This record gives sequence, C-alpha cells and structure tokens, in this order.
Amino acid sequence: MSAVMNYKDYTGSIELSEQDGLFYGKVLGIRALISYEGRTGDELVKDFHDAVDSYLSLCEEKGIRPEKAYKGSFNVRVSPELHRRAAVYALSHDMSLNSFVEESVRNELSRRTGNSGS
Repeated sequence: MSAVMNYKDYTGSIELSEQDGLFYGKVLGIRALISYEGRTGDELVKDFHDAVDSYLSLCEEKGIRPEKAYKGSFNVRVSPELHRRAAVYALSHDMSLNSFVEESVRNELSRRTGNSGS
C-alpha cells in the first residue's frame, strides 16, 4: 500500500486516525490547503478527487491559475564539503551542478524504484 495517491497531477497523502476510525489527507506540494477524508478507502479516494475538482473549479471561477506541485525547482541543503565536492565533480566533468544533481537523483530513484522516469 502506498502512502500517497494521485489525481490530475496532484498528489495526496493518506493518513489514518485510529481514534476516529477515519482516513484523511491533504494535497502535497502546494500552498493551498486541500484536504479530504473518508471512512473507507473508496470514500477517501472519492473525496480526494472531489476536493481536487472543487479546487480546480474554484480557480476557474475566480480566473486564477491553479497551483501546480513539484514545478521542477527545489532547494537542497547539504554540508559545505559535499557542496564543494559535487561542484568540483560537475565542473571537472563539464556539467553544471544542477545537471549533476538532477542526474544523481534520477539514477538513485531508478536504482531504488526500478523506474527510470524523467
């Protein structure tokens, strides 16, 4: 079982409240709070889809662009020594630090998940 679900390019978390006997979650990677809940897995999925659809409808009504999660830019904090080593490696291999990090993340995800995705 995965701890996330996807719908229309949005990713939602899956949590369980043992006390309430309720599944719940929120859309990840955006500032807007889009939450959903359900007593069963099917109810959770339906409420997740309905919540995303409502958000998109509201954005359309207000004439605003919906937020997109995971736009392809993120900050990574590493030790100064790792930063230096990565930058020197990238330069010595005629790469930008950005392309080196992107390639490294892609390779590691492929190794761990067996999915070479882009």
